[in-house]
Amino acid sequence: MSAYWVNTFREIRDQEKLDAYVALAGPAMRAGGGTFLARGVAAAAFEQGTRERTTLILFDSVEQAVAAYESPAYQEALAALGDGAVRDIRIVEGV
Repeated sequence: MSAYWVNTFREIRDQEKLDAYVALAGPAMRAGGGTFLARGVAAAAFEQGTRERTTLILFDSVEQAVAAYESPAYQEALAALGDGAVRDIRIVEGV
């Protein structure tokens, strides 16, 4: 069953670190089997939502998405991001 990686940025603290992360994370997600469905600043946000950057990535399974997160390539992206942003990442099984 498919899975969706939902990455919402709560706060961007350092644009240079974010840029370094983006340069590494995109290729890492694609190498891990992910397909980007949406990314950018939210068009609208409600309740506790934020209009900061949001990314939605499709994977074939939860296991594939978790493996992409745990991959050395994505861990390198996380190291580049460091404290440059506050985020909320969720992996949700498709219906």
